Amino acid sequence: MFPHIDFDPDVLGGKPHIRGTRLSVEFILELIASGATREEVLKTYPQVTEKALAEALKYAARAVKNEVLLDVKVRT
Repeated sequence: MFPHIDFDPDVLGGKPHIRGTRLSVEFILELIASGATREEVLKTYPQVTEKALAEALKYAARAVKNEVLLDVKVRT
């Protein structure tokens, strides 16, 4: 489903990352959230292809979509 995204316990502790790199999906999201454009990311990290970048963003969107948030209050 996400051929450009890899999970390997020996790379970044198993965090999802762009295959063949040590660039995590989390890091890509942080770049975009801080104002970097797709073009800037691709220029700064030439090992990332347009397809891999798009897939990292799709993977992140899918992960958030499936996330379950719980409102838990701790009593002391």
